[in-house]
Amino acid sequence: MDNKVERRQKIKYRIRHKINGTNEKPRLSVFRSNSEIYVQLIDDVTGKTIVAASSQDKDLKAQKVTKLEKSKLVGEAVARKAKDLGISNVVFDRSGYLYHGRVKALADGAREGGLQF
Repeated sequence: MDNKVERRQKIKYRIRHKINGTNEKPRLSVFRSNSEIYVQLIDDVTGKTIVAASSQDKDLKAQKVTKLEKSKLVGEAVARKAKDLGISNVVFDRSGYLYHGRVKALADGAREGGLQF
């Protein structure tokens, strides 16, 4: 492999080729930086973001917790926003990141919040 970023991009494109989000079952897309985590529910048919949440939100940023716990809170927050719009089923897109650590914590938080994937 060339480097870590290019490897993740190849995995990401391979995943995106297989999954697709609709208005009824949007794609739950994850972006993870070194310090923050971001998540969006995306309708790929129209190319619109339906719901977004991140660790930069005011209510989450004020809490002094670890990155792992903050990821779980972001998952619960996006699930709560999706439930308000009547969305319960999603397709999980880990964007080439390993399903481990913060990505797994976000997915577990979203499941506890009521999303099914």
